[in-house]
Amino acid sequence: MLAGLAQHRIVTTSQLRRMLRPDGTRQLMSRVLNRLRSYGFVDCTVLPDANRTRTNAWYLTQEGARLTRDLPVLRGRPPYPITSTTAASLKTPHTLAVVRAHLAFAADARRLGHEHGPWDWTPEVSHSIGEGERIVADAVMYYTVVESEHRRKLRAFVEVDRSTMSSERLAVKLIEYARLFQYEAQPVGRRRQATAGPAWLRRYPVFPRVLFVLTGASRARLENRMSDLQAMVAQHPLVAGLAREVRLGAAVLEDLEQHGPSQDVWMPLVGGNPRPWTDL
Repeated sequence: MLAGLAQHRIVTTSQLRRMLRPDGTRQLMSRVLNRLRSYGFVDCTVLPDANRTRTNAWYLTQEGARLTRDLPVLRGRPPYPITSTTAASLKTPHTLAVVRAHLAFAADARRLGHEHGPWDWTPEVSHSIGEGERIVADAVMYYTVVESEHRRKLRAFVEVDRSTMSSERLAVKLIEYARLFQYEAQPVGRRRQATAGPAWLRRYPVFPRVLFVLTGASRARLENRMSDLQAMVAQHPLVAGLAREVRLGAAVLEDLEQHGPSQDVWMPLVGGNPRPWTDL
């Protein structure tokens, strides 16, 4: 449970149960979390709820982050303690939306017999795009499609948008991913030599898909935001180049939760009819 909180930053009791023990009870999760809180390893913030039911969002304290720092499953992930309930409340809405997206893929994978678990979703992954700038993906997803004796490994950068930024700022994310696709790091203090290829090859054998998951607005407004993403693909030469090599799609979070990501809920950003994310 500590590792799950370290990996996913902030998680509600219900989300943690669905992530780690989908067949377990909420009471068991609450009991363990409260025990960990009594030890000073975790803390929580209470979410506002119109139904006046208490929903806790849990996160690691500094002591909890120290305890999980050397866990093998978290190797390479920096500790991420949250220092106050105020800091937690500022990060909570977006972080929980990212967890919702992960849980939709995880539930779909269990139903289909595919492989995608808690450690196959890494939030807040930073990449250099040159000129001292970086792009931070909301999550990097690893997913294995199992079909008879064949296994197909897929990866995706996932951007979760709660409609809190302008549609134009959201579309600019595509330019940043196009820059990442082309960025070639140069050794410091050396002359430019024959390149070893794009910097992303150091992490990924194939450039991941780019998936936008939208929520937080009316259906009409979300469809407009998808149209703006498609317009960026059509009009920006750098993004158009990315789209020729990389699968790009957008979907509504509530559709993923209701129907599953494997259904025809993804709008290809190059145009065309909705389809599963694996078929973009």
